Amino acid sequence: MQDEKNDKIGRVLALYTQFINGEIVNKSDAAHMYGVNERSIQRDINDIRYFMERNNEYGQTSGTILYDRKEKGYRLEKVSRHYFSNSEVLAICKILLDSRAFTKSEMSMILDKLIWCCVSDKNRARIKELIQNEEYHYVEPRHKTKFIDTMWEIGQAIRQCRYIEIDYLRTKDRALVKRKLKPAAILFSEYYFYLTAFIDDKEVRENFDVINDSFPTIYRMDRIKKLTVLDEKFHTPYRDRFEEGEFRKRVQFMYGGRLQKIKFQYIGTDIDAVLDRLPTAVILDEQDGVYTVSAEVFGKGIDMWLRSQGESVRVINVCE
Repeated sequence: MQDEKNDKIGRVLALYTQFINGEIVNKSDAAHMYGVNERSIQRDINDIRYFMERNNEYGQTSGTILYDRKEKGYRLEKVSRHYFSNSEVLAICKILLDSRAFTKSEMSMILDKLIWCCVSDKNRARIKELIQNEEYHYVEPRHKTKFIDTMWEIGQAIRQCRYIEIDYLRTKDRALVKRKLKPAAILFSEYYFYLTAFIDDKEVRENFDVINDSFPTIYRMDRIKKLTVLDEKFHTPYRDRFEEGEFRKRVQFMYGGRLQKIKFQYIGTDIDAVLDRLPTAVILDEQDGVYTVSAEVFGKGIDMWLRSQGESVRVINVCE
């Protein structure tokens, strides 16, 4: 009996080594080699598959055993280490729910797909349990607009450097206006997705506070009522390309405008929250818990943030 057990252990280890080395395991050949029937080899393969799938959850192995019809045998399908872990999926689900960026039906669909694709059968129920209350009480945005497909079309237009034409519901007077744009980037901030783009129409731009072409206009994605991607293309020299990462560090609440430098004193309890909110912020001085801070920002959104801090912030100067 002990010899049979030792034979099985040795056989399983040998098969495991074959899989790790990238070899194809044919049941008939393996059965002949080890002097057992094919059912025994199948049980061995199932044991190895179970072992690998169980340890995948803990990041100890990186693959699963699959049958290759072309090769008429079993092989190890390696799994990328870049796949999400259970904890990462949970974190992403929580971020998505807190974003409140999509309608309730879209949010449920995205969460279900994410969990189904990235979490094992064993742990799907656990993830769902941890988010079910927040998902049930999810409050969708008031606009109730589905724009994911529009966002993808705009993304392709950006990649291909193609002009777009939009019918846009303007905020200040609720008028529907038509704009021909050079799309530059898609950004997300405080519950909404935005398109940043440049306007070629000089007559339209004359009414704007900022006419300099280095500053984009910002459009809320859900207010784009019609989109047409044009065949006409534009060219932007590499040195003049729009860098959304740098722009994002300097814009607050997605209010566009001129680039300016602000200097203020902060006497609150958490200077880290200020530095996280204003990525370009630099501490110039600190005395007795009073911080002097300088930051480079775009537009008028910074005014909203400064006012929201109440007595914790005192503006020293603002210059363009």
